[in-house]
Amino acid sequence: MDEMNKQDVIEEVVEVPEETEEQVGNVKIAVDVVATIAGIATNEIEGVASMCNSFAGGIAEILGTKKGASRGVKVEMNDKETTIDLYIVVDYGVRIPELAWEIQENVKNSVETMTGLDVVKVNIHIEGVSFEKEKQKEQLEAAEDEIVVEEAEIEELPEEEEAGL
Repeated sequence: MDEMNKQDVIEEVVEVPEETEEQVGNVKIAVDVVATIAGIATNEIEGVASMCNSFAGGIAEILGTKKGASRGVKVEMNDKETTIDLYIVVDYGVRIPELAWEIQENVKNSVETMTGLDVVKVNIHIEGVSFEKEKQKEQLEAAEDEIVVEEAEIEELPEEEEAGL
């Protein structure tokens, strides 16, 4: 934190109301913190291939201001409500409605538990479908078939050749 200005890190913050009678101070949570929590919670779900950016987020990433776990996450916060938009690429073959519901629940629970903010909406934007796992599965099956063929060839060696080895 010494290397960076605190003003550079905290672009937009929201105060979290303290629930005790004696308030010692204020808690302020940066939008990037909420975005990071939401991004990690999204990537925990099986079926999410990757996160991608909207057009504005893509420009921010090119300029180096947005990277890591907050990629593909847009957060709007005010004093009482938080809305999160997620831009994702899904794996081929997943049931998108079920995946979206699972992501929404995980993100909402994670953000509310960690920050105390009230998440009113988690909007899912499906930006594409990834075929990488499907390709990897086909390559793995092809490699397994090749290994089986090689094992069969080894077993068929005549006894004379085995004795000479």
